[in-house]
Amino acid sequence: MTKIKEASTNYVNKQALANDCLEVYASNIIGGQWALAICCYLINGKRRFGELKKCLPNITERMLTLQLRKLEENKIVKRTVYAEVPPRVEYELTPIGDDLKPIIKELEKWGKKHKAL
Repeated sequence: MTKIKEASTNYVNKQALANDCLEVYASNIIGGQWALAICCYLINGKRRFGELKKCLPNITERMLTLQLRKLEENKIVKRTVYAEVPPRVEYELTPIGDDLKPIIKELEKWGKKHKAL
């Protein structure tokens, strides 16, 4: 997952579009196959890293880590570390992440309809 150079035309275009269209802004945060899938698995509550990895067998550990960090940075996911041996880390949706639940459910309904076409 490489970052787009801030001086590039692509970056400027993405920023302008995200500023003008809040739907694009939102899709930039939860867009992509992994971020939305992670949120789907966190809808029902807390999960540990290993549980998420089992839910998404085709994702690499590095990509899962990067996506969780991005979701945490965007305040969608909360990471809780417990002082235990071995350390236990749990991920859950934040209150703003919880607001995605009805949106994800609607996307699921739309996906079922579209897939049936």
